[in-house]
Formats: sequence, structure tokens, C-alpha cells
Amino acid sequence: MKTTNKMKLVIESRSVNEGFARAAVAAFAAQLDPTVEELADIKTAVSEAVTNCIVHAYPSTVGLIYITAELTDSGTVKIKIRDRGCGIADVRQAMEPLFTTLGGERSGLGFAVMESFMDKVKVTSTVNKGTCVTMTKNIASR
Repeated sequence: MKTTNKMKLVIESRSVNEGFARAAVAAFAAQLDPTVEELADIKTAVSEAVTNCIVHAYPSTVGLIYITAELTDSGTVKIKIRDRGCGIADVRQAMEPLFTTLGGERSGLGFAVMESFMDKVKVTSTVNKGTCVTMTKNIASR
């Protein structure tokens, strides 16, 4: 697979920026001519990943969220959403459906949602250094 186009975006971890990030990545991925459903899947997954950064990575401060997206000649979009926040002590546990560290209105389904809408999701994290979520979606029309 050869990368045919690439984008980078840096936003502050403010809830008002979640919609912008979602729309920007979706507009970029639209070059691959995805179906409406595929585009909705990408938007939802990006929204979940960015929301995790806002809520969990920087719980009491505003930090930066780094977003990159790459398109390949085989019709794949690869999205990385990274922060330099508090990190996740146990990634495996954090990815379990219904697990949440905050309780209240949080459902603990963010990673499960990402996995259900994307073809591949990989999460790496280091406590006090941050988290990187890498998601891949193969566009069927290719």
C-alpha cells in the first residue's frame, strides 16, 4: 500500500472542537468516495477518540490533540488520534465494554464503538505521556 495523500491537524482539547475534528477527517476521507454509511462510521469513530482525549487525557486542563489521516492507493484510510495527557494504566481493561474510570453518565463504550465502526483499532498508551489511537477503514468502493 502506497500513501497517496496525508493530512495533519492539531486542536485544543475543548468539546467545541470535537465536531470540527470529525468533519475535517470526514472531508479528507471523502476523496476515497466512501458510501454514506462508511463516512458516518469514520465520523463516529473519530468523535469517540477525540472525546476520549477531551474527557480522559486532559481531565482538568486543556491540552493538544494531534490528528493525522492517510489515504492509500488500495482505498484505505488510516487515522491516528494522539494526546500527551495522563495516559492509560491498563489499555486492555480500558478497552473492555462498559469499563469507565469516571462513572456517572459515561457508558464506557468509546473503544467498543470505535472497534465496531472501523476495520482495525490499535491503542498504545504510557502513563503520564499520553495515548495514541490508530484506526483503519477499508473503503468498499475501491
